[in-house]
Amino acid sequence: MTWLKYLLLPPVINVLLGVLGLIFWRRLPWLGGILLLLGVGGLLWLATPTASHWLRASLEPYPVVTQEELESTQAIVVLGGGRDYQSPEFGWGDTPNNATWRRLAYAARLHRLSGLPLMVSGGRVHGEARAEATLMKRALRDSFGIETTWVETQSRNTAENARFSAAMLQQEGIHRVALVSQAWHLPRAVREFEAAGLSVLPAPTEFASPPPDSLWAWLPRAYHLRQSTQALHEWLGRGVFEIRDWLANDVAGLRDEIISGWTETASTDA
Repeated sequence: MTWLKYLLLPPVINVLLGVLGLIFWRRLPWLGGILLLLGVGGLLWLATPTASHWLRASLEPYPVVTQEELESTQAIVVLGGGRDYQSPEFGWGDTPNNATWRRLAYAARLHRLSGLPLMVSGGRVHGEARAEATLMKRALRDSFGIETTWVETQSRNTAENARFSAAMLQQEGIHRVALVSQAWHLPRAVREFEAAGLSVLPAPTEFASPPPDSLWAWLPRAYHLRQSTQALHEWLGRGVFEIRDWLANDVAGLRDEIISGWTETASTDA
């Protein structure tokens, strides 16, 4: 399913639309024009600060966590956000990427405010030598002087982050956690962790910056295309989550109807 995800996201989807537009241009120029407009025009629009902010801000319902709210939790969970391969400046080999560093820095702040124990969660997405959580643990120790209490190294996505982390924490009697991730990622992450049986206090970081109040807000840039792509990836993830829930509920309802019908038939026969 990973290949399908990348096909549906920029810039691949825009290139495919543009190629289809060129193919249809001679025989169906109106269709070719629409496809070209969607492909090229959509790519340029997604690369603007206005578009990236609109897409990301719509994913950020949670406010900044307060120290009083932290007092109701038992631990802080930090989700891995990716890695940089063979980063020479730290001398570790692989290191957390920028998104993960942002999460770690905010988790370190919350830890110092609350004294709560920390958990890091992230495995090997492509069979790397060391799990992402291992890199995160080292970053917290070497760069922030903080020791990590729990290290979850098996997960490859947000759903597995939640399932494996919840299993470890519940064995320790931990049932309510502060969950640290980017503001745009947290809504889906919170749902996954709650589905795994934990009570969650969202602890968002890296909120979307508003676009400048000038024509610069409409100037396409590669940075903002990346931000828009991340937001669309998250919307796609939410859609998959909704479909999964709908299918689960639909199957459960059908099962209940079959059982109810079978029970009524059995009672009538008796």
